[in-house]
Amino acid sequence: MNLRVFVFKRLLSSVVVLLGLSVVIFGIARILPGDPARLALGSTATQNALDLFRTENHLDQPLPVQYAYWIGGVLRGDFGTSTSTKRAVAQDVAEFLPATLEMASFSAVFLIVFSITVGALAANWRDTLVDGLMRVMSYIGIAIPGFVIATLLLLLFGYVWPVIPVLGRLSHGITPPPGITGFYTVDSLLTGRLGTFWDAFLHLLIPAVALCMGGLCQEARLVRSAMIENRGKDYLAAMKGYGTPGRVITGKYLLKPSLIPAVSCMGMDIASLMSNAFLIEVIFGWPGISRYGMTAMLSKDLNVISGVILIFGAIFVGINIVVDVAVAYLDPRIRLGGAA
Repeated sequence: MNLRVFVFKRLLSSVVVLLGLSVVIFGIARILPGDPARLALGSTATQNALDLFRTENHLDQPLPVQYAYWIGGVLRGDFGTSTSTKRAVAQDVAEFLPATLEMASFSAVFLIVFSITVGALAANWRDTLVDGLMRVMSYIGIAIPGFVIATLLLLLFGYVWPVIPVLGRLSHGITPPPGITGFYTVDSLLTGRLGTFWDAFLHLLIPAVALCMGGLCQEARLVRSAMIENRGKDYLAAMKGYGTPGRVITGKYLLKPSLIPAVSCMGMDIASLMSNAFLIEVIFGWPGISRYGMTAMLSKDLNVISGVILIFGAIFVGINIVVDVAVAYLDPRIRLGGAA
């Protein structure tokens, strides 16, 4: 089985997963207490207005018919209207999603780069002071919840040592760049606004670090353990006997197989960044979709809840496909179905 067939099978299974997720989301939204029409129109709405709303939104139809209309709208990008903002949910998502994606993207880059770097350094300097410090920091990062780390960083850089901005996406007085991608850092570079880019990057730094700290520490430990375990393998001793340079052995023959367990966990952590971001966004005043979805849950905004959860599910599934492909590339036995 080549890589194309492997990817096709993963895509096919992902479609089934997303379809099942849509059924679950729709079912939960319909069994929650409260009349959707009353929640949408308010307590002062007349009975005629409620009946008209139910008819227009097919709430007077059987559940299978309601689901067919709802999933048809979702496939067209129509998630309904938010009862909180009185706007189309798709419009709100287009406004808030890029902020969370930008923070999660930077957080994912930090997680990947620093977890591999820290883990490799700890393995190369095993049982030294460097290794000991990295292990202690890893234990602390795993044990402390993300929102506690975020609060400590907010206090440190917001009050004790205010050298980096910690609230919002841009400093007061700086206008956002033209909306090309929705990522302030990328849009600033595309339009040549280097000052805005630097300000947006500084605002991203602390929230992104707080979001990825737990996963970074865990993956660093996995990389360290895998490299120490693989270092005693016979094929590495053979490579040394052939006179292969040490840096080639470490980079190509030791690090690559050692990344397999870490990459699998990285995929889960990176995919979870979106859903884990809601507390980070609240703490740092970040106007993202996780905060938007949390507000919708508190106000029982069913259309927003359904749309946000389905979008998170699609992102989670997409990232898992990318990770599966990366793991299959690192370990051919996976894409070969265990034949090798």
